[in-house]
Amino acid sequence: MDFIQVLILGVVEGITEFLPISSTGHLILTSRFLGIADSNFLKSFEIAIQLGAILAVVVLYWKRVISDKEIWKKVAVAFLPTAILGFIFYKTMKEVLLSNVQLVIWSLLLGGIVLIIFELWHRSKEQRANGEGLNSISYPKAFIIGTVQSIAMIPGVSRAAATIIGGLAMGVSRKTIVEFSFLLAVPTMAAATIFDLWKSAGVFSLNQFHLLAFGFIVSFFAAMVSIKWLLRFIQNHTFISFGIYRIIIVLLFLLFIL
Repeated sequence: MDFIQVLILGVVEGITEFLPISSTGHLILTSRFLGIADSNFLKSFEIAIQLGAILAVVVLYWKRVISDKEIWKKVAVAFLPTAILGFIFYKTMKEVLLSNVQLVIWSLLLGGIVLIIFELWHRSKEQRANGEGLNSISYPKAFIIGTVQSIAMIPGVSRAAATIIGGLAMGVSRKTIVEFSFLLAVPTMAAATIFDLWKSAGVFSLNQFHLLAFGFIVSFFAAMVSIKWLLRFIQNHTFISFGIYRIIIVLLFLLFIL
């Protein structure tokens, strides 16, 4: 892996992390497109680079990070299911799932279809959202959202899509669940990165750490742009276009790559 490839992967990660299109799935397909050989470092890179995007959330929401303990208690409750399942299935995810391109393709495709169907069903219920603001999410709802998020341990499912659909289905407003998804990403991806580096960093070379640092920086700046754009986008749009995009990207990959 060279710095140009890392630059591309960093941009892809930063842009896709908070969109309902699966950043992990995009990283895996992009790595395949760039001809990067599958390796333990690549798998760790695909996990650790997400920390740069997560830092963008901390920077943009720093006031809430510091001041609102109640929100972070709910984020902690939502994080619990993924923390437990991630610890149990870490080896399976890294050694089996992250190498399975076919799984990513099917997850992207089916996830796109589910997103479209859900939005068409949910459109008539959009005005029934029972509260605005992050404090409107109760502890039971936070736990259910976190449980739904754990499905995204399957590459290609999309953590953002899972949490957003889970929240919308329970009547949480669109802006609120998107912001909660941002905050829930912080402990989720920070824990995943720290745990993976603790397991794997001992075999990385100095140059590989340089690649990780560069990817981290690139994904941070790309995520800053992506988050601000998404918050504007959801004011007047549903996520149907993302579902269509997921289907198109799968078809293009099948036609031109495989």
